Amino acid sequence: MKFIAGIAFLLTVGWVTSVAQNNGQTGSENFFWKISPGQNAIVWDVTDGGNLPHADDIEMSGDRVSAIVSYAVDQNNYLSINRDVIFPQLRRFISTSEPEWQTYRAYLRKNFDDAFIPTIVYEEVVLHPKLDSVRIDGKLTFFHSPLEGVIIERSFFPSTTERQLVEKWTIKNVSDEIKNLHIGHKTFTHQEKGMHGIYNIRIHCDSNPEVNLKPSEEYSFGIYYSAHTNEEPEVSETYDMAEAGRDAFLQEMKNNLVLETPEPILNTLFYFSKIRASESIFESKMGLVHSPGGGNYYAGIWANDQVEYSGPFFPYLGYKKGNTAAYNAYMHFLKNIPEDGEFIKSSFEMEGDLPCCSKDRGDAAMISYGTSQFVLAMGNIQVAEDLWPLIEWSIAYCNSKLNEHGVVMSDTDEMEGRIPTGDANLSTSSLYYGGLIQAARIAEMLGKKPVVSKDLKKKAEALKKSIEKHFGATINGIETYRYYDGHTAFRHWICLPLVVDIHTRKEGTLKALFEVLWTDQGVLVQPGEEVFWDRGTLYAFRGAFIAGAADKAISRLLPYSGTRLLGSRVPYVVEAYPEHGMRHLSAESALYCRVFTEGLLGIEPTGLNTFTITPQIPSHWDEFSLSSSRILNRDLDFIISREGNDMKIQITDTDKMVWQGVMKNGKSVEIKL
Repeated sequence: MKFIAGIAFLLTVGWVTSVAQNNGQTGSENFFWKISPGQNAIVWDVTDGGNLPHADDIEMSGDRVSAIVSYAVDQNNYLSINRDVIFPQLRRFISTSEPEWQTYRAYLRKNFDDAFIPTIVYEEVVLHPKLDSVRIDGKLTFFHSPLEGVIIERSFFPSTTERQLVEKWTIKNVSDEIKNLHIGHKTFTHQEKGMHGIYNIRIHCDSNPEVNLKPSEEYSFGIYYSAHTNEEPEVSETYDMAEAGRDAFLQEMKNNLVLETPEPILNTLFYFSKIRASESIFESKMGLVHSPGGGNYYAGIWANDQVEYSGPFFPYLGYKKGNTAAYNAYMHFLKNIPEDGEFIKSSFEMEGDLPCCSKDRGDAAMISYGTSQFVLAMGNIQVAEDLWPLIEWSIAYCNSKLNEHGVVMSDTDEMEGRIPTGDANLSTSSLYYGGLIQAARIAEMLGKKPVVSKDLKKKAEALKKSIEKHFGATINGIETYRYYDGHTAFRHWICLPLVVDIHTRKEGTLKALFEVLWTDQGVLVQPGEEVFWDRGTLYAFRGAFIAGAADKAISRLLPYSGTRLLGSRVPYVVEAYPEHGMRHLSAESALYCRVFTEGLLGIEPTGLNTFTITPQIPSHWDEFSLSSSRILNRDLDFIISREGNDMKIQITDTDKMVWQGVMKNGKSVEIKL
């Protein structure tokens, strides 16, 4: 038996990661992916030969599984794939040789290379076709070039509900003769003892050993990478059942919170961001919880990623599982409020069993800000009453940490000591300010005594003055903010005052962000180091729109979005570089969507049935819309169009006109439902 067209090279995960990191360092991005018609998919034509060799990876998740599928294409168009399959709820034992921190990452996970894929034989020839193209549309599909009159397609997607990654193969006869094919495959099983008993890891294929395809006929089968305990039955879900579940999820992402702008790149990356933000939700002992993913963070919650970043987004999307996961996260933090004077843990990992860590990152400020945003966006009195004690505690804690300058002290910020932050940083105080403003609205919504809301507003006003006095600074001739006392360089988080509507130093801050700190990969953490964290860039975009700098924001947002969607590391925004090779953490995708909901459109819930809208339409756009937004438990459509120098705004609730009128760009209007 012979191989046709040669043997593909061996893929290693380390090589893939290295390529991703090197691409992240390039000075100019090569956009070789293209947006498909309909703007819900991107495609890479591998046959043009101009971007090879190339490697990348994509993560896909379901309730009980996550998989990072790494793919590499050599210069001869041959494909190799590695499947890093993670089972978040199945905890393994840590050996004595492993560092203690591994207890926080003790998920059952296995890597599977191409040793387990089936062989397809036609007339004593093993078919090994070259790669033709790749499509990403919420699934990952590889299209191989015709060989011996046969085309092979391979599609990857996770099970929505089972511990299983599915690899669906489809063989098509594109010749004018019958093809008699023999399909050989291996079954692999492995057992190991873990914290929940005996774990059974299984790979199997459900193809027939022999298939006869008439001209134009096709045949599909599945390869399954699954796990179960001895107390559970083997996973019996077939590829078509799993694909139907994934397709239903993707359809919900297409139907809810639909952005339409004149820029297909923005529309498409927004769609993909909804997918990544929403799929990373896992079963746990805390209930359904949203988690970052990225190969490290599953079935756990964090005060920044879940409370501050992703939780406030889900009410806009109207994704029931997302809202449930967010509520569960807030309630778990509420249940773990510490003794008086102690800081709250920043995360609860491994299904909530392992709290972490030993420093105050300003987590109470994150909680005050994120929880109050979620409560207001939900527009639900019961949710507000349930979570008010968490908001109340977080504000009391932050207030107890005010120093002699009137700003909030914390050991570090959400970057956890990677770079200096002093004993009181701009991020913690800015988030606390935003939390105070929103908490005052919730107090009024809940019918608290007027003194409660009045006191919160008074605290906010005092803090705003303290932020200006303590952090306001001129750095390199630019009027902006220092990050902490004694700091003399720019820092990416100087964008946060803009986000919480403090615009005293907006011109200098925007100049520092989008000129001094800007690179083709976004905003640097600080000058002089090629280090970027997309969360800072995404907050900067949101802040720029809120501050009325739509043209400046869009001039940077477009190329940045193109890099993330169509460049060498696709199709989502990333966590960081160089740390961990630009992982596609889930909550960053929620932050991308919030650039448009809270930035471009300026939606800000203010009460049970009220919100303000402050659209910022770029000067070269004639119109844009956001439909099926589910804030305040409604189904709202927003249509913004240019009318001379002004904007025409239409807001409907299902089929009912809620508000329409003409106003100046950047002006606000309060909407009562």
